Amino acid sequence: MALNTVITLYFLIIAGGVVRSTGAGMGCPDWPRCFGSWVPPTEASQLPANYKENYGAKLKGEVEFNPVKTWIEYVNRLLGAFTGIMIFLTLLASIPFLKTGDKQIFFFCLAAFLLVGFQGWLGAKVVSFELLPIVVTLHMLLAIVIVFVLLYLLTWSRFSAYTLFKTNESRKVLNTIGLVVMGLSLFQILLGTQVREAMDEVIVKLGYSSRARWISELGVKFYIHRSFSTIVFGFNIFWINKILKTEGRMTLPGRIAIACLFIMLAEIGTGLIMAYLGVPPFAQPLHLTFAILLIGLQFVGWLVINGNKYLRYNNKKIGEHQMLTSK
Repeated sequence: MALNTVITLYFLIIAGGVVRSTGAGMGCPDWPRCFGSWVPPTEASQLPANYKENYGAKLKGEVEFNPVKTWIEYVNRLLGAFTGIMIFLTLLASIPFLKTGDKQIFFFCLAAFLLVGFQGWLGAKVVSFELLPIVVTLHMLLAIVIVFVLLYLLTWSRFSAYTLFKTNESRKVLNTIGLVVMGLSLFQILLGTQVREAMDEVIVKLGYSSRARWISELGVKFYIHRSFSTIVFGFNIFWINKILKTEGRMTLPGRIAIACLFIMLAEIGTGLIMAYLGVPPFAQPLHLTFAILLIGLQFVGWLVINGNKYLRYNNKKIGEHQMLTSK
């Protein structure tokens, strides 16, 4: 359940990126309905006669109905609702842990369920505040928190036995470097949201027909974001190299480190495509998704390396593991 929920959540993040890249954030100007209906229209003739007067202000002057943007936003909302259902099912699956020594698993699931409910409320505020930048950024940060909670549950259920009894002094160094790497990655994501907010202002001024000019109009925020990426890259390479030397390439931490390397290269590649090829629509959601994938894998790698401390097992499981190890 945790694995399927994480996959669903990443699809939701991709959908959110598509919404931003296509300018479909106000494709449905009301919430939870869309143009007053539970199923959005596919053509202007299905809209109320006075829809331009009712929704013109929220649509920021784009009063001509655009069915593509409307359905992009609507699919994003459907994915959000489906993600909520998946997290609720994960919560139900965690109830038996209340009777074991792993009660924290239920409470993590409960936290994820409550957070996704708050995220839905915040999504409504994104619409009601007409894409106010600070609300959009909070919406993004909360998505990362939910990803972390679910990845903890996934790591606990699949990988915690790997590090249960391993001890290595060098892992203290990996732990510290990992925290720094995750902090830098999170800060870079926040810088990226600032660039995206600046881009929203540029889009309003130039329109979607002038994509090739967007980057040149972004100003200093873009250059800070681009320059800081070299620092993030350097620390990631150092951490990945340290993991490979300490743990080996074929171990679980080693495979996670290699995956981080490839995702980071893909993240840099989509950034270069946006910077030098006129911000093509497909690159924006991919750039965002790779960023969340990278910080998520960093978190999983950090948990696995520090499994003794953060992935707690009850005494029965520890005994079973000791028996298997002795055999």
